[in-house]
This record gives sequence, C-alpha cells and structure tokens, in this order.
Amino acid sequence: MNVEKTSAIEHYVNEEPFDPRAIETMTPEQEKVFLASQKRLMWWKFKRHRVAVISGLFLAFIYLATLISEVIAPYSLETRNSKFIYAPPQGIHLFHEGEFIGPFVYGYKSKLDLDTLRRIYTEDTSDVQKLRFFCSGDAYRFWGFIKGDFHIMCPAEGGQVFLLGSDRLGRDVFSRMIYGARISLTIGLVGISISFVLGIVIGGLAGYYGGWVDLVAQRMIEVIQSLPAIPLWLALAAIMPVTWSPILVYFGITIILGLIDWTGLARAVRSKLLALREEDYILAARLMGAKPSRIIGNHLVPGFMSHLIASATITIPTMILGETALSFLGLGLRSPIVSWGVLLNEAQNINVVALYPWLILPVVPVILVILAFNFFGDGLRDAADPYG
Repeated sequence: MNVEKTSAIEHYVNEEPFDPRAIETMTPEQEKVFLASQKRLMWWKFKRHRVAVISGLFLAFIYLATLISEVIAPYSLETRNSKFIYAPPQGIHLFHEGEFIGPFVYGYKSKLDLDTLRRIYTEDTSDVQKLRFFCSGDAYRFWGFIKGDFHIMCPAEGGQVFLLGSDRLGRDVFSRMIYGARISLTIGLVGISISFVLGIVIGGLAGYYGGWVDLVAQRMIEVIQSLPAIPLWLALAAIMPVTWSPILVYFGITIILGLIDWTGLARAVRSKLLALREEDYILAARLMGAKPSRIIGNHLVPGFMSHLIASATITIPTMILGETALSFLGLGLRSPIVSWGVLLNEAQNINVVALYPWLILPVVPVILVILAFNFFGDGLRDAADPYG
C-alpha cells in the first residue's frame, strides 16, 4: 500500500496585539450587537415581540388612567339619577337629520311596563344632547383630598350620558368601571409586593443554606399548595370582622392574596440559588467575609432579576382574579369601595343579567388586563434570555 507523504502545514502566528474593538472583519450591525449591553440586548429582543409591546403600552395607558380616574369619568362616584334606573347604554352620534353637529346622544323617554314592572326606555330623536368636553361637571375630591369638578367629557346641561348603561340606583356603569380600575389594578401591585418579599426571603434562605432550612421551607410550600385556593380565600376573607372600614378590608384582601401566592416564586428562587451558590464569584464573596444576606441580595438575586420580573407580570393577573372572585362572591371588598369584582357582584342574579346584560360589562376590562399581562410576561420571559 502506497502512502503519500504530505508536507507539514505551516503554522502562522499573528504577533499583532489583539484589539477586541477591531471591525475590519465585522459589519456595523455585528459590531453593534457585539458591543451591546445585556439590557440593550433584552430591549431589542422584547421589541421583536409585537404583541408584548402592544400589551405593555395598553397596561401603561390603563395604569396611568387610574391616576386621573375622577377626570376621565363623566360622573362622580356618588352621582345617582333615580329617573334612569337600569337605563340601557346610549350610542354616540355625529349626524342629526343629515347635519353634522358633533358628538351627541339622544335623550331617553321612559315608561313603566305594568305587566313586568320593568322600565322601558326609547330614544327621543327630538331631544339632541350635545356632549361637552373639557368641562365643569360633578364635583369630586381628587384622590379623596383635592376638590375639583373638571372632566374630560360631561353630559349636556340638564341631560344624561350612559355609555354603558346605568345600574339599579341610576349610577353610570362606565364611570364606576373607571373608578373600579384603580382598586382592581393596584391590589395586584400591592399583593405582588408582599408575595415578592416572602418568595425571595424564604426561597433565598432555602436555596442558599439548604439542609434543614430547605426541608422546612419545602414542606411549608407543599402544605400551602395542597390547599384548594378558592375555599382558602373564602375562609380567610370570612375571618375579617364586618365592622372593619372598607380601607382595612382592602388591605386585608391584599395581604391574603400576597400570603397565598408566594409559593411558586419561592420555589423558582430556591432552584436558581441552588445552581448559583456554587459559582466562583459567590465563593469569593464568602472568602471576603460577606454576610449571607449581602450575598443573596447583592450577588445571587440580581443574577436572575429579569426572570423575577417576568414571573411578577404573570402573577399579578392571579391577584386581580382573586380579588374579583372574592368580591363577586360578596366576601371581598364591599361598598362604598368600588372594584370590578364589586360591580360584578350586582350581576349574580341570572334574571338581572337576562334583563340588563350591560351589568356584566365590567368583566371585559378584567379579560383584557389578564390577557395583556400574560402576553407582556411572555415577552419579558423571552427577552430575559437575549442569547436564546
């Protein structure tokens, strides 16, 4: 067998000093990615998730709107109109008899059906009620402190506007939904704050120390997770005294939701810390005399903070649904506090829903907010791993 002899391949060593910023063989796009920070990479990947971006803008808009609920709502929270009980939604028109006159609604004529004892409303096309914008309307106290009467939209002088109908006391459902958003949305933020503190502290201690600390934490988490959520919520909510003020009930519901929903986050923190506690930089921190609280807070938790943020955006909807469920069943928030769950409480009777279906409209913002948080959380979760 003939074996060809090949000459040795010449080994070339470039003695030029290495310049990591050299771009002779790198396009501007590649250089931009190569030099980008972790946060910039996350932002670029998040922007590619169009649905998540739209959901984030929607959530930002609705949370900013809660800051000025009194200004956005056409009526104040206490306004009642006994002449228009269970009035159906009014449509906004622009043209009357072929003439453009701007946004307006037609007034209502009402009569009592003696057979069903139900009020029947019909549009009075001769009663044109032009809407007012950036106007003075019902008086209110901004965030309960500052007196004011400025509204973005007001009904015509001596008229009425019920964009989503009225309830059994003649109160505007649309205005009450706007006021209810402030409670329903903030209860998720306050609840997740409590859940975050418990999840990071308990999960961090279990993952860092291990041993009997981890064993006790895991058994406690398993016991809480084994309890059915709805009956547990009902039991804890029933404990609150009926003599408590609405504000105390609000904070009570928030604490209950936070005390229940921390277990999943604690396990996520524990698993991450079990993987990270053996890294070299953690050993270096120990050798330098850093305390466990400093190692967990300054070195371990920031390493996966992006994952915690993504988990928070997915947990907040659970808090909102929990408050809505408790209030719907009459064991959560109650009047005069207004939330989406309190509004849905009036729609418990199937006969009311059949006759006045607009009373279940507060479920629409609940669905939209839950979907937006889920899409937003998916986008953050994907962006948390920009190299994936």
